[in-house]
Amino acid sequence: MPELPEVEVVRRGVERWVVGRMVESVQVFDARSLRRHTAGVLDFQERLAGLTVDSAQRRGKFLWLPLRDGAEAEPARSLLVHLGMSGQLLVASEDQPAPRHERIRLGLSPSASETGEPLPEQARFVDQRIFGGMLLDPLVPSTDGHGLVPEHAAHIARDPLDPLFDVAAFHAALRRRRTGLKRALLDQGLISGIGNIYADEALWAARLHWAAPTETMTAPRTRELVAACQEVMRRALDAGGTSFDSLYVNVNGESGYFARSLNAYGREGLPCPRCEAAGEDGVIVREKFANRSSYRCSRCQKRPRRFRP
Repeated sequence: MPELPEVEVVRRGVERWVVGRMVESVQVFDARSLRRHTAGVLDFQERLAGLTVDSAQRRGKFLWLPLRDGAEAEPARSLLVHLGMSGQLLVASEDQPAPRHERIRLGLSPSASETGEPLPEQARFVDQRIFGGMLLDPLVPSTDGHGLVPEHAAHIARDPLDPLFDVAAFHAALRRRRTGLKRALLDQGLISGIGNIYADEALWAARLHWAAPTETMTAPRTRELVAACQEVMRRALDAGGTSFDSLYVNVNGESGYFARSLNAYGREGLPCPRCEAAGEDGVIVREKFANRSSYRCSRCQKRPRRFRP
């Protein structure tokens, strides 16, 4: 599933190509991609057409486009886009062939780039597995009192790249949670945007075992962990995200290349890059975790005395 860096790459593309343009037409090819919009397809089409995309925003893995019409000073609703396991939001010209698994198509008002070249006329939502979708959602005050978020994303915590992310508050919540460290990182109500891949990478960078009890974390260690999360996310963003197959692409259909820079995830049996550089014999091991896998170094991410799987 796309994590923070992948969704942020898509958000930046939408910001560049779609923001400021009116949705002139809405075509729905598969109603399953609107299952979260309980009012149905016709309501979605009628309410979305004629609105202008005001901005492109994200919290964690959630992407939304605040919408306004000519009579509104500020957006009151948003188009919430959930990429799910295989969702893609692509921009395309009318003459480009329809992609396989296209579920929703938005026709956009004419616009031009800074060089005067016409921008693509369509935004296409493509989703092979149909776990993602779109939803028209009212904007409500964030629980921390800063800004507006879609109602269906109001429970999502701020992510480590958010300027308003509170490390001290996160540490206090972490200590109260009394669970394993990786489970806490995957809890989107505690810290958002981190999935299985980047949790393993951040824990490797911070030299922490995935099952370390959260209540044993000190404030300095929590700061180190957050810094590791931020560094991993920024490096992934620089590489365009992580693509293991054709399901994750940016708005232009291009893959990300961070998979080439992974230090722990998916590297079972290979030397730990940090240990190898130091002349040590650490190796990446794969362990069962919540019906999935967790990867760590056998030497520099030692199993804690107290263990919370």
